[in-house]
Amino acid sequence: QVQVVESGGGLVQAGGSLRLSCATSGSLFSLNTMGWYRQAPGKQRELVAVVSSSGGTSYADSVKGRFTISRDNTKNTVYLQMNSLKPEDTAVYYCKADRRSWSRSYWGQGTQVTVSS
Repeated sequence: QVQVVESGGGLVQAGGSLRLSCATSGSLFSLNTMGWYRQAPGKQRELVAVVSSSGGTSYADSVKGRFTISRDNTKNTVYLQMNSLKPEDTAVYYCKADRRSWSRSYWGQGTQVTVSS
């Protein structure tokens, strides 16, 4: 069983920054594709950013140029640096771990990000 734990959420004013962290248990973290997703009230969960095992990244159009996903394989951790935050970024942010050899994905419990105007 893989444990995924997010941290770093909170309340911030528009224009501010936050850094989310996602720690994952288990070995061979470097083989994981790690993704950040978010879900706002009344909306579907959406992909925010993803980093592959080779380090390639992809972002939702709404966060390009403002958010940066990165990983530290020595710490089994992925980060989401969020700058120039907007009220529409308010959501619960979830981390997901995937690996080709796994039969399922593993999700964290989520961390709340609230951006005030």
